[in-house]
Order: sequence, then structure tokens, then C-alpha cells
Amino acid sequence: MHLSLLEAETLVVEALRRNRVSAQNARSVAVALVAAEAAGQEGHGLRRVLAYAGQANAGKADGFAVPEKNRPFPSVLRIDAGNGYAYPALDLAVAELPGIAREQGIALAAINRSHHAGVMGLTVERFADLGLVALMVANAPAAMAPWGGRRPVFGTNPIAFAAPLLGEDPIVIDLALSKVARGKVMAARQQGAPIPADWAFDREGRPTTSAEEALEGTMAPSGDAKGAALALMVEILAAGLTGANYAFEASSLFDDKGAPPALGHTIIAINPAATSTADTAHRLARLADEITRDPDVRLPGRRGQTLRRLALAEGITVEDEVIEAIRRL
Repeated sequence: MHLSLLEAETLVVEALRRNRVSAQNARSVAVALVAAEAAGQEGHGLRRVLAYAGQANAGKADGFAVPEKNRPFPSVLRIDAGNGYAYPALDLAVAELPGIAREQGIALAAINRSHHAGVMGLTVERFADLGLVALMVANAPAAMAPWGGRRPVFGTNPIAFAAPLLGEDPIVIDLALSKVARGKVMAARQQGAPIPADWAFDREGRPTTSAEEALEGTMAPSGDAKGAALALMVEILAAGLTGANYAFEASSLFDDKGAPPALGHTIIAINPAATSTADTAHRLARLADEITRDPDVRLPGRRGQTLRRLALAEGITVEDEVIEAIRRL
């Protein structure tokens, strides 16, 4: 089915509002999920609506939560997401951190008792659009084993980074520390499709092409031991420092069973004017120009930005069964 972005957002808002979610939170979630869909990240898009609604109905996610902030240090913002969805808390961070970064030179948001962080590239890009450099990390329910192990301890634990470019779209880097995002495996299971053999392991630690076995087993880390080490780093930054649940303590984001996942996110926003006397905007543009001198090279983030522009003009196409499932809500 083909929908405009506004039609898709309205569909999601109405579905969530009928399933114990406030109008404000439903709008925040809808904008984020539709933006993910528009950027070609379907695993973080409309397929998540059913789980989100089910968790609100079960009380696993508080659809009426209002994130609360406090500022214990001049450059630090603590945000309690209240066991609600991540997006209202992320919206609060985007509203508050830029002013702190311009005032202090650098600002950090520590978010706890949160939920699925979604496509984090879309969050850090919002800071870059304001002229700031931003880094974000988030943990997720356990899906990846330490290198050499079989028991999941870490989440896929994504990292996202964005930097502004003079007169151009920002550079945006967004990657999960598993070989692929777990949302892609979830999408394959919903479609009844196999997955490549190097994406995941079954419960016995054997490579599998079954999405079902992969979701019961562990994800393969990107870069093998290096990816597992980086996942540990993210676990410390996103959960250890924020007081959020560790990945192995968090419940699933895919069902309505158990306690709230209570995950953590950390965002660091840097004011380039504070870090150098050089003209940072021109310095970054020079680097980008050097990278793209090779005609076969594309700056990170460009694919998603191009798809979003196209979606803004032409809308998005979503599988009929996904739309019908949302409508049934």
C-alpha cells in the first residue's frame, strides 16, 4: 500500500491512541517510526507498531509516561523516560542539549528507564542540523554473546554519530555492533524469509539461516572480537553510567511479556566553536571533499537522506499485511 508520510503518521497515531498511549506520545512515536520507514529502515519502522501497542496494553511500556529531566552538573542532563517509549525522551534531549552545548561547549544526556532507541542516526542528525557534532550510544536486550561465548550478554548496542557540513546534509554514521541490526532478523521472521548464514548463531553457537533460530540464539558481532569489545563499551556508557538495565537484565522489545525493558541511552553533543580556533565548518567540508573525490565513494548517511527526500515527495510503500495489522489495532 502506498501512503504519504502524513497518512502513515496518522495511521500510527490512531492505532496507538486506541491502545493506551497519550496523543503526545503517539505523535512522537509515529514521527520516528515513519521517518525510519522513509529512510529504508523497515525493521525499525511500522513493523514495530504491533509490539509497541501490545506493550502499552500490557503495562510493559507506559504510554502516558512524561519524561522528567534534571541537571545535576552544568553540562549534564539526566532524563528519566519513566518506562515509556524512547522517542519522547529523545525529543526532550534534542530540545535541551543544544542550549547547554552552546553554553558549556559540550553537553551530555544520560537517559534511563527507556525503550527501543530506533534509528539513532535520525536523532544525531537533528543535532548536526543545528551545527553540533553528536555521538549517541544505546543498549538493547541481550542478543549477542561475548566473543567465544554462547550466552547472550550484550545487546546489538548501536552507535550513531553526526557532524554538520557547510551547505550540505550532515555526515551521519549509524551502525549496530552486530553484523546486522536485529530488526532485520525480526523482519525476515515476519516475512517467513531465510537470513544469510553469517548474520547469527543458533542456541548451540552454530551459524543459522533460520530467522526463528537466530532470534532464539545470538547475533554475530560485527568484526568478531572487536565488535564484541565495542558492545561492552556501549553497555558501560549506555547502562553502566546511566543506571539503566544491562542488556541481560532487560526484557524483550518484541513482545508484551515481563517487566519494562528499562534500557539506557547516552548522547554527547559538542559545540565545534569550543574545540578549536580553526573554522571547523570549512575543515569538515575539506575532509568530505577529499573523501568524495573518488566517484565511487558516498558519504555515510547519504542513502537514507536521499530516500527520505523521495518519501517526502512521493510517499512510502508498506506491505499490505503490515498496514492491515495496524488497522486491526
